[in-house]
Amino acid sequence: MTGQVLQRPIERWLAYAFLLISGLIMAFPFIYMLMSSLKNSAEVVQVPPKLLPENLQIGNYFEVISIVPLGTQLINTVIVTVGVVLGWVITSVLAGYAFARLEFPGRDMLFFLYLGTLMVPFAVIIVPMFKIMVAFNWVNTLTALIIPWIFTAYGTFLLRQFFMGIPKDLEEAAMIDGANRWGILFRVVIPLARPAMATLATFGFLYAWNSFLWPLIIISDPSRKVVSQGLIDLQALYAVRVDLIMAGSVLAVLPTLAIFLLAQRYFIEGVATTGLAGR
Repeated sequence: MTGQVLQRPIERWLAYAFLLISGLIMAFPFIYMLMSSLKNSAEVVQVPPKLLPENLQIGNYFEVISIVPLGTQLINTVIVTVGVVLGWVITSVLAGYAFARLEFPGRDMLFFLYLGTLMVPFAVIIVPMFKIMVAFNWVNTLTALIIPWIFTAYGTFLLRQFFMGIPKDLEEAAMIDGANRWGILFRVVIPLARPAMATLATFGFLYAWNSFLWPLIIISDPSRKVVSQGLIDLQALYAVRVDLIMAGSVLAVLPTLAIFLLAQRYFIEGVATTGLAGR
């Protein structure tokens, strides 16, 4: 039915126009933020507002970097994000494969109990987690931002669903050729699961990069803060300089946007395949 609609020129152009308008509406907040970051402090709050700046204020970005240690905070954020993403992928691959392919007593009950942890609000576990971090002497360290978050029930569920869609004949053929479970996992299953792993890595990147509440609780040392905390510090110091806040926001969101643009093919492919293969 969709192919028939796209074959009609007027309906095809209407569909393109709808998609273009929808895309502009969704992208407008980012475009407005980018344009505001290039205005001066008076122009950005003028009424009625103008979208385009009269004179580009590139210096806003250098001023932001001189006010808050955004470079150090970006490096900290990259370290935390890489650690969390690697943790998500490794633990989810191992757990997802075990729940999908290995037979052991209580497997399904354990999986649903693990999946049930998604229902536990973060506010409930804040205090126990903070006490654990104090006991391990991890307060004000990047370790506290990585280790507690390398396990994800969502990622385990996502990869389990994908692994269940892989034909067992492939594994049986590998066993006949003499491969053990580890060999099957690394030589057969993981190469096929790259789209799902890329999807999980994209979700993990967005989660870790935008994380704010836990870093705010566990990190007070300025040299260990992440970029989300830097934006709050910038807003507290220069609340009236909306242009600087917008410039800092653009610097913070650019890596996220770049990663999404680079990984969008895997992201869409992974969501589609895991959804179709789900049981």
